This record gives sequence, C-alpha cells and structure tokens, in this order.
Amino acid sequence: MTPNPIAAQKPAWDLLLLILLSLLLPGCHSTSKHTAPETFRVITYNIHHGEGLDGKIDLLRIAQVIQRERADIVALQEVDKGVERTARRDLPEELAGLTGLTCVFSNNFHYQGGEYGNAVLTRFPIARSTNTHYQMIRSGEQRGLLQLVLDVRSHALVFMTTHIDYRQDDTERVLNVSELQGIAKQYGSRPIILCGDFNDVPGSRTHSKLKEKFDDPWELVGQGEGFTYPADKPHKRIDYIWISKDKSVAPLKLWVAHSDASDHLPLVGEFAIRKSE
Repeated sequence: MTPNPIAAQKPAWDLLLLILLSLLLPGCHSTSKHTAPETFRVITYNIHHGEGLDGKIDLLRIAQVIQRERADIVALQEVDKGVERTARRDLPEELAGLTGLTCVFSNNFHYQGGEYGNAVLTRFPIARSTNTHYQMIRSGEQRGLLQLVLDVRSHALVFMTTHIDYRQDDTERVLNVSELQGIAKQYGSRPIILCGDFNDVPGSRTHSKLKEKFDDPWELVGQGEGFTYPADKPHKRIDYIWISKDKSVAPLKLWVAHSDASDHLPLVGEFAIRKSE
C-alpha cells in the first residue's frame, strides 16, 4: 500500500503546535494581572567636596559611581560651589554635566568665598524645591534640609536630603530631627524619601527619634552590615535612606557601594511607589 504523505506529516505538525502553545500560553498568563512595578534607584552620598581617599579632588570618580549604580535620584552632602579649596569650581554643575542629571543645590553657609551645602541630582521632573535652615544652638556650620517635589512616573514624591551635626553631644541632632519631622508633616499624605548623613548610629536617640516618623528600610531589606564610614575601614552606619511610615514607598533592596572617591561610602536603594487603592 502506498503511504499517505499527509498522515506521515501529522505527528510533526502536532509537535510543532504543542511547542508553539507552550511558548505562547505562559506569556499570556504572566502579563494578564501580575505586571511588575516600575522601580527607581536612590543614592545618598557624602562626597567630602569631591576629595577621595588619595586626597585628590576627582568628580569623575563620583559620577562613575552614580552611573554604575544606575541611580535615578542622588542625595549629596558636603558640596562646594565657588569655594577656594576646590579652586572655586561649581561642583554641582559639573556633576550634572558628568551624569546627565538635573541638579538642585542648596547653600547652607558661606565658606572660603563660596557656598557649601547639599544637592540633589535627578532624572525626574522637578515640581518645586526649597531649602530650610535649622535653628542652630551652637555657632559654626549652619545646617539645612533640602526638599524637592518630584514627578516620579506620574506620582508626586517628596525627596529630602540633609547633613546634621557630628559632635558627641547629640542635643543639636535631636533638635534638628524634631524640626525635620515638623517640615515633613507639611507635605501631608505624599510619599517621602529622606536621605543624608545623620552622624549617629542605630539605637541612638537620633535614630530612635527618626523612627517615630519614618521607617529605616535597611532594617527591612538591607544587604550586609550597612557600614558607610570611614570609607577605607567602614565600621559605622551613619548614612541613611528613610521612607514614609505609611508604606507608600516600597523598599526592594539596599546595599553599600564600594568607592574611594570620598571618606564615606555611597548607600544605594531600589524602591517602588505603591499605588493608592
């Protein structure tokens, strides 16, 4: 009997159909209801006016850290603008050019003929920004809180950065945190991310006071010990990324990046904004 060529090909067609179905069906199911949230990355970094462990001013090293970690928002502390020790360079403007991010700088006090304070680099649109000086109880360096309202993928996010007192007596740090909490209340129900060098460790009065208003995401998703200072032999966790206590910001992971570009190490976090029901 002469073989039927159509019948002989049928098993091959059935196998091809099964392969096609196995490729198509899982994709249809995975995208129907369970779409992964859009995330963004944050860095907080005390850059020590761009001076690395070798004593050299090198902003390219800082920019390379920001680019390597794929940061979307960067909180910077100890930033010079027009200061003699950094050859009167505009460090925030240079970092914006090196990273391709938009920069907002806040002057907290005049130093060596220029300005010194905090800055934020961001790829997101800026709705508004303001800088608030704390009420200081000692003479010397004026401290401040830089606040931005950012449009993060159609969500209004309040992003803050600060750098508070380093002395052993924590009176001024605790006072600054109380002021900071009052400022945060003015933003109502908007999600908040607060970054900075708080010059105090977990379990301190400063850390406990901050936890009244914010969550410390390192305690939730941090990888490792979280030590950021000093950069050559880190043994202190004094640089933090804080988030709203209302769970409007979801922390996914936090880690300390390695670099010799400053006397601090950069702290990096990945987050998502939870949509309100």
